[in-house]
Amino acid sequence: MSDPALQFVPREAPAPPPIPAVQTHELSRVYGTMTALANLNLTVNRADLFGFIGSNGAGKTTTLRILATFLTPSSGRAEVLGQDVVRDADRVRHLIGYMPDFFGVYKDMEVTEYLDFFGACYKIPANVREKTVLDVLELVGLTEKKGALIGALSRGMQQRLGLARVLIHDPQLLLLDEPASGLDPRARIEMMAILQELQRMGKTIIISSHILSELQTLCNRCAIIERGRLIYSGPVQGVRGETHAGRVFRVRVAGDNARAIELLRTRPEIQDVSEEEGRIKVVLDESLADAGLVAETLVRGGARLVELREDELGLEEVFLRVTKGETQ
Repeated sequence: MSDPALQFVPREAPAPPPIPAVQTHELSRVYGTMTALANLNLTVNRADLFGFIGSNGAGKTTTLRILATFLTPSSGRAEVLGQDVVRDADRVRHLIGYMPDFFGVYKDMEVTEYLDFFGACYKIPANVREKTVLDVLELVGLTEKKGALIGALSRGMQQRLGLARVLIHDPQLLLLDEPASGLDPRARIEMMAILQELQRMGKTIIISSHILSELQTLCNRCAIIERGRLIYSGPVQGVRGETHAGRVFRVRVAGDNARAIELLRTRPEIQDVSEEEGRIKVVLDESLADAGLVAETLVRGGARLVELREDELGLEEVFLRVTKGETQ
């Protein structure tokens, strides 16, 4: 009889890594002599709320239109949930919901008629379309407007209706090109809240926008593109490292700022010291120093430190530092 302790127990094979929601490989698109996209290698993970950032003409819309199967790449390839956007275009169209920056609406149709029409286009059975329409209207906060004419809706409500339209077939990936364009502040906040709820539901969302302050708090990952080339792709918090800029601190002392500035300028780790609106702005070499050095320098020099805080480098400032404002 064999010894149970010596029996072979097969080890389970490790699970394969999940297929990304979007993967591009050396993706390029050329219009005549103009290169709109140049060898773009981009990965978007499932359930990401992904910010796609760039100036007008940077290549954002071209990328989204290729992913939506409306444009064919000049070279390279793109995959949506493992499906090739050229070879498997029909499958991809059922996996995505694409909302362009400007889209037409039938202003003389009622809201429910409009959504029912698109539900029929996606071959949703008639006996379930009514419930599907009501569900997406509730999700985007338009239930009370279900019988209204589209032409009577505000710009913000029409944008939400456009979002409801791309949700009608329950896509796994949403491609949203400037969804908050032209909206007032309240409508933008409402739109962003809807997108966060969709992410919680497991949707993957790629959103291009010029409102970078909102993307900073909305998105977990982002990419910056300029002249068709990828500059950065990764966590929103990690984009700061692309600036190679020093850390900025604001300092307030009791008494004379001039003496504190003189003390701080003696330290080689400090790149720059200046006075702004009664406070002292200190720029540190990020690789050599931290906030403790500022406090130590001031206290040992006899200054009374009242306030010391680090400036958060916003996405807008990072974008301005890492791009040149160039377009094709």
